[in-house]
Amino acid sequence: MVVCPACGIETPASATECPSCRLATSLFDAVREAAGPGGSSDPAYLRTVADLLQSVDLTSGASPAPAGVPALLDQPARFPSLPPPPELTAEPPTRKAEPLAPLPGLPALPPAASGAELRRRAEEYTALARRLGIDFSSLSARLAAASLTNDGPATEGVVREMFVHVASSLAEEFGSELARRNEVAQHVPTAGVDVELAAVRRALALGDATGAHRRLVHVRDELGQIEDEWATGRILLAECELLETTIRELGGDPAPALGPLAEGRRSLAEGRREPAERMLARAAFALWAILEPRFLEDLRRLRDRLVEERAAGAAVGPALDELRGMAIELRRRNFAGAIGAYRRLKGSVERWEPVVATAAPPPAEVPAGAERPSPSQ
Repeated sequence: MVVCPACGIETPASATECPSCRLATSLFDAVREAAGPGGSSDPAYLRTVADLLQSVDLTSGASPAPAGVPALLDQPARFPSLPPPPELTAEPPTRKAEPLAPLPGLPALPPAASGAELRRRAEEYTALARRLGIDFSSLSARLAAASLTNDGPATEGVVREMFVHVASSLAEEFGSELARRNEVAQHVPTAGVDVELAAVRRALALGDATGAHRRLVHVRDELGQIEDEWATGRILLAECELLETTIRELGGDPAPALGPLAEGRRSLAEGRREPAERMLARAAFALWAILEPRFLEDLRRLRDRLVEERAAGAAVGPALDELRGMAIELRRRNFAGAIGAYRRLKGSVERWEPVVATAAPPPAEVPAGAERPSPSQ
């Protein structure tokens, strides 16, 4: 029996995949090596990339290892140090969650009031306006003028206008947080946020603007906390999906590593954050083990084009910067950042026209009767 390096389940030595997470046994060693404590030497792919870089960038040696940079599994909460490529910006859903409906319309105006109740409302709406960034200077001036003349109907009209402005701003903020919740809910559970949003609806329906605002603050804070807690898992998932896509683009088959990816995605959807991060991190190493040979093969092709273009006098500085950046990201085990740099490098190189060798001009024809020059002339 051997132990699966992704999920820890014992697997028969004769099996072709783990019975639990379905990781191909042919990838066990690659994942175990990547997830282990490591050794004094770099992985073979890092040495290959360093050699490729040095063969193009003759002005410097191979990029040194950044001091104190841990491997992926030593620091689960790491984030890509390069801006994510376009493939990471549109995340597919990982769970099925019904979107919450928007407000049917603005809340109804509160019942008519006068005297102390009207003054209380005016003070409440003015305080809320300051928190919401609403300019009430003209309304406050009209309210003061109506109060001086004891004009009850005018005072009530101004207070109602105040309510409409405050309610409109709260409805807009509710819509913004609702859209944020609907996006987050496609990846992780949002039960607490849903309770708070329901309370906001009730408060607005009752004309309780202060209560609605207080609940919206809770919603904003809780969504921020959820996003922070689950950011690592979502980044790991996006990284795995980018690795899968790149394998297919280069003609490979990611199937042997898709079991841990499916398990990690399921754990993320079920709200089990730590198991999801652990499984997705190992899925990333398994996918990289499949991608690595094709990736390095295409990198050699791009290196050869860089050498040709530099020999032809082309400016290869920007492309060379991407190659250097890719080497740094690979040393950090940041596969998403490395693939982003690789794709920018590939785009730059493939926009160049092929280098065409120029043949020597044919010898000039000698007019009839003229003496041919000797080879020494």
